[in-house]
Amino acid sequence: AIFKAYDIRGVYPSDINEEDVYAIGCAVVTYLKPKKIGIGRDIRPSSPTLFESFARGVMESGCDVINLGVISTPMVYFSAGHLDVDAVISLTASHNPIEYNGLKIALRGAIPVGEDSGLREIRDIALRGEWKKSDVSGTMTTYDIRPEYYAEFSSFAEFGEKKFTVAIDTANSMGVFELPMYEKFPENLNIVNLYNDLDHPFQCHEANPLKTETLDELCSKVKEVNADLGIAYDGDADRVGFTDETGTVIPMDLITGLVAKIILKKKPGATILYDLRSSRAVREVIEENGGTANECRVGHAFIKRQMRTDGAIFAGELSGHYYFEENSFAEASTLVAFLLLNLMAETGNRISELVSDLRRYSHSAEINSEVADKEAVLAKLKETYSDGTISELDGLKVDYADWWFNVRPSNTEPLLRLNVEAKTPEMMEEKQSELLALIRA
Repeated sequence: AIFKAYDIRGVYPSDINEEDVYAIGCAVVTYLKPKKIGIGRDIRPSSPTLFESFARGVMESGCDVINLGVISTPMVYFSAGHLDVDAVISLTASHNPIEYNGLKIALRGAIPVGEDSGLREIRDIALRGEWKKSDVSGTMTTYDIRPEYYAEFSSFAEFGEKKFTVAIDTANSMGVFELPMYEKFPENLNIVNLYNDLDHPFQCHEANPLKTETLDELCSKVKEVNADLGIAYDGDADRVGFTDETGTVIPMDLITGLVAKIILKKKPGATILYDLRSSRAVREVIEENGGTANECRVGHAFIKRQMRTDGAIFAGELSGHYYFEENSFAEASTLVAFLLLNLMAETGNRISELVSDLRRYSHSAEINSEVADKEAVLAKLKETYSDGTISELDGLKVDYADWWFNVRPSNTEPLLRLNVEAKTPEMMEEKQSELLALIRA
């Protein structure tokens, strides 16, 4: 049950413990056959002993370990592109509460290992105990990737002589390790921190900016200090959310469109991916600015793979994952913030003014419905809306001139997830009600 579509995750120690991760470490080496693995971890109390057990399994299987220390997940991916390693592990449970822990696995170049690219086989080897100890154990060295990571992504800052106040909520978690990049620019950035206390990890609101209620305190702080931008990281800092200067949350898909505009100015004609739940405005903006807009399915493993096959240089996901060629097609959350600040500095416009061009449609939040037979419901929807343009890239998406919807089944629960967008709020509400009545019938 701890093996998910894209990672391994569960409650410590009932679901995942030292014995489990030792077995997984042995299985990783048995299946992937790496010579050297880099391992980074987050600040959960269970992380040190889980790291030790996982690393022991890796080394006893004959593979060397680079201990990357306590770093964010984007730093782990950066290591996969810049160090001589065959694979990397981020020991984290992302935005989940402190009692959880888990592992994200990627190959050299930050190529993810998911359920259809090795994770299922690793699970089976671990469960069956089908590994052998090596006659020669691997060794462990340490490496601090942070100076190189900070230098790489702070180099994108082009703030000129502009000065901004930024409110940053790091949720007492791994986003704290991203703060030194902001601190490199004291002449430009007045930083107001929320929840940057690593002595009390995760002891605040849930570290999940996709849930807009977790941004309430950030929105209030932005208004209180007259900040120009609000920034919120998730638990392992591979996702990021934003508010404008009025304390209004900026939808994460609109950030994709805004970053696309910035990138296309420097790289005309580039290919950019957007996940199929994103506002139609995202595709429109990419094409209006001379780019090629390709739709993609949900999930970081699928998106990173499609970026490589399509030759895309940037991709954005509705959940706040933003992927860059510059980080081996993996997440680089702070780079998003720097690009937005660059645009504000260049244009002299407030972030709300920059985003306003993308607020063209009315978009629902993602709505979950528990259903007994997901396939039957999807078939009924496909039949009912057969007069629209149908795509089954990820679940069912149907496009009409004035509106569209997507319904996707959960991989792990008896749920269907609905997104609806229309030209007007009234039409969106009407279609949302119509669809939910069919889904929940």
